[in-house]
Amino acid sequence: MKKVVVDVLEKALKKKNIKITREEIESKIEVPPSIEMGDYAFPCFFLAKQLKDPPHQIALEIREKIGTEPPTDFDDIATNGPYLNFFLDRKNLARKVVWDAITKKKDYGKGKIGKGKKILFEFSSPNVAKPFGVGHLRSTIIGNSLANIAEFLGYKVIRTNYLGDWGTQFGRILFGYDRWGSDAKLRKDPLEHLMQVYVKANKKSFDKDAKEWFKKLEDKDRKAMMLWKIFKERSIEEFNKIYKEMDVKFDFYTSESETVKYTSDILKQLENKKLLEKSKGAMIVDLNKYNLDVCLVVKSDGATTYVLRDLAEATERHKKYKFDMMVYETGNEQSFYFKQLFKILDLLGYKWANNCFHVDHGLYLDKKGKKFSTRKGKTVFMKDILEETEDLAKQEIKKRSARMSKENLENRARKIAIAAIFYGDLKNNRNNNIVFDPKKFVSFEGDTGPYILYSYARASSIIKKSGQPGKFVIDELENKELEIVQKILQFQDIVEKAFATRSPSLIANYCYDLSKLFNEFYHSCPVIGSDKEPFRLALVEAFRVVLKNALGLLGIETLLEM
Repeated sequence: MKKVVVDVLEKALKKKNIKITREEIESKIEVPPSIEMGDYAFPCFFLAKQLKDPPHQIALEIREKIGTEPPTDFDDIATNGPYLNFFLDRKNLARKVVWDAITKKKDYGKGKIGKGKKILFEFSSPNVAKPFGVGHLRSTIIGNSLANIAEFLGYKVIRTNYLGDWGTQFGRILFGYDRWGSDAKLRKDPLEHLMQVYVKANKKSFDKDAKEWFKKLEDKDRKAMMLWKIFKERSIEEFNKIYKEMDVKFDFYTSESETVKYTSDILKQLENKKLLEKSKGAMIVDLNKYNLDVCLVVKSDGATTYVLRDLAEATERHKKYKFDMMVYETGNEQSFYFKQLFKILDLLGYKWANNCFHVDHGLYLDKKGKKFSTRKGKTVFMKDILEETEDLAKQEIKKRSARMSKENLENRARKIAIAAIFYGDLKNNRNNNIVFDPKKFVSFEGDTGPYILYSYARASSIIKKSGQPGKFVIDELENKELEIVQKILQFQDIVEKAFATRSPSLIANYCYDLSKLFNEFYHSCPVIGSDKEPFRLALVEAFRVVLKNALGLLGIETLLEM
């Protein structure tokens, strides 16, 4: 229906000889804070400078140009100061929105802005030989959601997991294992044992040893390579267990160690472009004239750096996938690094560098507001997070349902735990730091994932009792019915805005607002047995369809019963 408003405004503005594109008109349209102010509003402030008239006068003149057309789509088009407020024909709106939702089902809200375009997302990217910890959870959750959103809007999406398995810190793990490692402990719990030796080796006095072991790795020393292969295989096995639990999938895995073989070509390109300089025995790219400092490319001992490997990986990806856009989802502490990376790609002459983006996020903090630290051994492992959150979910389920099979309890608890963790993250602005508190996340009340799942289950219970809705007529619309219709109508706009701003929080907050509206409707508008049962059943089903689609974009699976 927003398209109809744009059509009307486009004609009226053309009559007034106002030069503005259709896209600009659409970007200015707002949804008023209350239904009394209309379904859509068009502010005229931005036209005052161009037309040399007060905004309220411009609104009146545009309204005059609109005239009486099209009479079937609107109850009223009124001015309110500097705004043009559009009141859609409410019955016609409700009929169309609800019918579209219950017939299109999983396709409701999908867009085509990405049709024919390819987008590559790199996210999660844990370090091998270390347990999957809370530090990589945000990248996994946010990156997964952004990829889902892009796919929903028609993009061909490629999901990649670029594993950290190279560099001096891994020389530290090899040194630590050589000094304190136990084959028996490695077999029993590989990542926890490797974490223990890493923490022991993470002292300044061992810096030289760590560098020597990493050099052995780069020189393909037999023992170093053998150990490293074992560490990597065990790590990926453990990571895949976590991803399966979270239902997060990747199209392919790559790693820094695999990319090393392409770094010599990048060095040649840097030399040919006269970008490479020597500095204290190392090789650098000077980016000072772009206010990006100096970027270390090769260390003084000849070891490759993360940026050199990333440059090689980016160019190889473009050769292979010919993406239209590439998105890296990592912590905001890497923002400066990615500015350097993209600038070097640009200086190398890769035009597609302008379509590479870094989507950053804040940190998880412990309950005291302190940062988790892998190097000091003060972190939380994902397997422990899942176990704790599932246990909390089981406690909540048992409060509400005493009789349930063990298998059913496990299944529900797992889905509720994932919903709690994912929603607990995604409802926040991704740039903000978050206190990681599973007990708050798993509550069945308030702004939480379980509350939203409960709302879906409540709606499903109504449909189960009455059956799927059929034909319906609309006599009069109550405010609570209309509010749900208007919120459903906003879904596609919310999805497109979430993609444009790389903000899954918009969809998460939409889920909560929609659920809250449904629960208010549920308490004030009887469905089964009411004289408006056919329409209200259809409205309940439309709510279910849209909430399921929205939660799916967050990576959350719905439950028919809680």
